[in-house]
Amino acid sequence: MKPLLWMSFCLLTGTCLAQKKLSMKDAVLGLSSHLAINNLVQPHWQKNTSNFIYGLKNQDYLLRYNAETGFTDTVFTLADINTSTGENFKKIPSIQWISEKQFYVRKGNTFYKSHSTDDNPELNFEKIELPEGAENITLSPDKTYFAFTKGNVLNIQFENGEVANVSGVEQEHVLNGQSVHRNEFGINGGIFWSPSNEHLAYYRMDESMVNDYPIIDWSVTPAQNKNIKYPMAGGVSHHVTLHVYHLKTRKTTTLATGLPADHYLTCVTWSPDDAYLFVGILNREQNHLWLNQYDAHTGQLIKTLFEESSQKYVEPQHALTFLPGKNDEFIWRSQKDGFMHLYVYTTEGKLKKQITKGPWLVNSIVGFQPSSNEVIITASKEDVKEVHSYAVNYKTGHIRPLDIEPGVHHVTASSDGRFVYDWYHNSTTPRRALVRRTSDLQEKELLHANNPLKDFALSQVRNITLKAEDGTVLFGKLMLPHDFDSTKKYPVIVYLYNGPHVQLIKNSCTESGNLWYDLMTQKGYIVFSMDGRGSSNRGLKFETSTWHHLGKIEMEDQLTGVQFLKNLSFVDSKRLGVHGWSFGGFMTTSLMLHYPEVFKAAVAGGPVMDWSMYEVMYTERYMGTPKNNSQGYAESNLLTKTKNIKGKLLLIHGTDDDVVVWQHSINFLKNCVNNGVQVDYFVYPGHPHNVRGKDRVHLMQKITDYFDQNL
Repeated sequence: MKPLLWMSFCLLTGTCLAQKKLSMKDAVLGLSSHLAINNLVQPHWQKNTSNFIYGLKNQDYLLRYNAETGFTDTVFTLADINTSTGENFKKIPSIQWISEKQFYVRKGNTFYKSHSTDDNPELNFEKIELPEGAENITLSPDKTYFAFTKGNVLNIQFENGEVANVSGVEQEHVLNGQSVHRNEFGINGGIFWSPSNEHLAYYRMDESMVNDYPIIDWSVTPAQNKNIKYPMAGGVSHHVTLHVYHLKTRKTTTLATGLPADHYLTCVTWSPDDAYLFVGILNREQNHLWLNQYDAHTGQLIKTLFEESSQKYVEPQHALTFLPGKNDEFIWRSQKDGFMHLYVYTTEGKLKKQITKGPWLVNSIVGFQPSSNEVIITASKEDVKEVHSYAVNYKTGHIRPLDIEPGVHHVTASSDGRFVYDWYHNSTTPRRALVRRTSDLQEKELLHANNPLKDFALSQVRNITLKAEDGTVLFGKLMLPHDFDSTKKYPVIVYLYNGPHVQLIKNSCTESGNLWYDLMTQKGYIVFSMDGRGSSNRGLKFETSTWHHLGKIEMEDQLTGVQFLKNLSFVDSKRLGVHGWSFGGFMTTSLMLHYPEVFKAAVAGGPVMDWSMYEVMYTERYMGTPKNNSQGYAESNLLTKTKNIKGKLLLIHGTDDDVVVWQHSINFLKNCVNNGVQVDYFVYPGHPHNVRGKDRVHLMQKITDYFDQNL
């Protein structure tokens, strides 16, 4: 396919200035170490103030910038902390504010509570120690109590040091106060304090009925097995319930969330007055949602506020956000019109207003400015490859931008919403951080980072726009060698993911999106990447077009990209490679099996080979069950297609992978053997789904060497 927009190439006409070459260590670890882009240290707003707290790299103190007055002073120094705590922190430790003048510093499970006052500004700390093995530590809203899990039990530690068992006797395979449903549906924790600190809601997940799955520890002799609970698509899933512990009575209430027991509970939200809990109940099929209200004291269902359904799937991802000063009005985030937008509902279930609309997505709610009836959001309104901030009047729907700079903006707001902290980056700006007044956009720059990569021979990046078979616009990037010569023929590596909830193509720093791409271009490759249908931030039609047939339309879109590449005079179409990890590993292997003549070499990492062996929540959303979508599962099953392989394929897997379990690639190898097909294989002992740390340098060298040998 010809591109809609193709930025013409500029031929090099002069002598190139000498530029540094990236090493593999630079490409893999550089941005988190010696090539890191300068950033603020612990940037955050002090609650209920106009004070913005931050530190600067290589400085041993924290600063306080008052956005109202413009005055900056020092909060404390590292020496102050070490002298007062008796510790030997090497850098400013993590802090949490209790009030404008009080805070905690933390070292592991030890907290130091400051007690300085106006009369005695010297730091004076009280030492608070949580039990050894405490995890999921969650402070109450007033920072008085600590909720934490130890083993499978949820506990609370009070001010006097007393520890109360919240969830009862420890039971094997029954987890309390922990994240559930394998972190789908926006879930990232299992402890929910009420606004008044008097009640603690928590998840309880019973996994006892789920099949055991072996994860082998190969680091000891003999090797040892550790079973995990892994619910596979169409199989038995875990049961989750919600409970409320009442601190005054030390009693527990169970919410009557009903049956079937394997439905999903999400969007857990306390009412501002502590009286009710709101819970999204999603059926196992994931096509119907009930937003329910429960009495927090009795656990009984009060009512269903509203329902949402879809012929494909409903995917709740966010808790309710109550309007400032309101106990009966909240913002609900939904994709029901095809894009993620904001709706104001009453607690009676009445829709008052859809406050954002259009062919774009709201990415996050940042805060409120009650004085102007505005909610501050980030959204992809102007460009799907960028994220910007806006203030939206939740009564009228009027929307106004809070930034003008291109790129990806990360925003937090002061408690009253009159100021925001905004750090952004784009293809030419490594990082800029500032505090901005939301009323008139006056700003104070706190950081404008230099580019640590300016002396390196990075790729020439061209933004590409293509059209899919149905006319859908697709965005990609073409990375060319820094000394690109259009009269030469270059091998190409296609890097892809193309799965749900991931977007690769952004206006970001680095411009290529990955220094490994730049390393490959300096070695003489062209790298191409594109977000096909099914990937993130384009709306439901774009995302759900792959429903029940994972891999099919995604391959069609990637082949549109391949055809674009083949039409370029400087591309050697006989030397095409493809690489991806996880869903990208599934896509890489799929392309090698379904279109064996296209790619000469491929590297697939942590690949799904058979969706019936992947986890319930994710797989059944996009594929249904093996029983009700047997054709879709058969089409996408790569274990039955190994005889099609013609090019060179390297599979890589971590031996401790508890996401895409190792059996996927083991079964694939077995089928290759059965069919007399040769493939290459490498494992990373002790690594889970991703290979991180220093071993990642080894991984990327392995991948690079494979393409060097075969392209």
